[in-house]
Amino acid sequence: MAMTSTDAFVVGGGPAGLAAAIALRQKGLSATVADCALPPIDKACGEGLMPDSQEALGRLGVTLEQYEVGEFRGISFIGADSTVSADFPNGIGRGIRRTLLHRALCQRASDLGIQMLWGARVSGLREGAVLVDAKPIPCKWIIGADGHNSQVQKWAALSKFRDRDRRIALRQHFSVSPWSRYVEIYWGDRGQAYVTPISPREVCVALISTRRWESFESGLLHFPALKARLAKGAPSTKAKGAVTTCRRLRSVFRGNVALIGEASGSVDAITGDGMALAFRQATALAEAIGQDDLRMYQRVHDAIGSRPAFMARAMLLMDKSAWLRVRALHTFGKEPRLFQRLLSFHVGETGVAAFLRLGWQLFMA
Repeated sequence: MAMTSTDAFVVGGGPAGLAAAIALRQKGLSATVADCALPPIDKACGEGLMPDSQEALGRLGVTLEQYEVGEFRGISFIGADSTVSADFPNGIGRGIRRTLLHRALCQRASDLGIQMLWGARVSGLREGAVLVDAKPIPCKWIIGADGHNSQVQKWAALSKFRDRDRRIALRQHFSVSPWSRYVEIYWGDRGQAYVTPISPREVCVALISTRRWESFESGLLHFPALKARLAKGAPSTKAKGAVTTCRRLRSVFRGNVALIGEASGSVDAITGDGMALAFRQATALAEAIGQDDLRMYQRVHDAIGSRPAFMARAMLLMDKSAWLRVRALHTFGKEPRLFQRLLSFHVGETGVAAFLRLGWQLFMA
């Protein structure tokens, strides 16, 4: 495909980059996406979309009806001595393989006439242009959607950030019928196991820890109840690893360059909010570019990241403190309504004040 000038050039063709291009195209701007990989692009993640995530995806005009998905009605926390579940206040969640989600986004981008340069290497930025395979492509706006190790972030001198709670995740799929109508989060001394139904015959399992797992099999030994469940099936893919961290940048734009997705900061994977953040950021970025004001994007970006950051801090406190973890799980098991309130906050149905009151109730219960 011939490379031509474009209103917006997006570096990175993962979900965040495609979402940004789609949102910009919905505003009437031309958009080009470039990535050195070939689709479908995979990445280790929990592969669950909560109701609010699907709402944000729907605003981009992306539907999942033609793809095989799993469904879940809420979240379960499972500890050594207690289990508690809560339904989403509105709607259901869906689990979908990352590659299928990427395919759906690619299809929507293609339908909108977005130029996609797969297997193309972006080597730098120039005034009013991006270098792709050593050739400049003129553009007005440059969007960095190239992940944690973002080159755009470095080229635009936006790499000042606070990095906390770096953890390691391993993901593997298993051919086994989902046994629960919930996403299950198993809590242990070494970390968490996150189980998402992604079809009527398959589940996605993610293991997350501050220490590197020797292997997926050795990691499962820390979650015997889950290991017993998975013994009824068999692995359907090889284990795939990723790094997850809580990262906040001082600024997500400079001049005509803006960052989105993990290039613009992140929260721990256990929140399940990575995709939702990227989809919301895409809509906000397109609105700000439409008004020629990236300061607006900065304000909205900070606002939509505040709730997931709260959740990440709370859940990581439970990870770090065995005493707090046992107390919280015991209290939730005894008072399920408190867990329901936690989930309501997580999906945006209640505010920060309610979350703070919940924390007080946990300590007083």
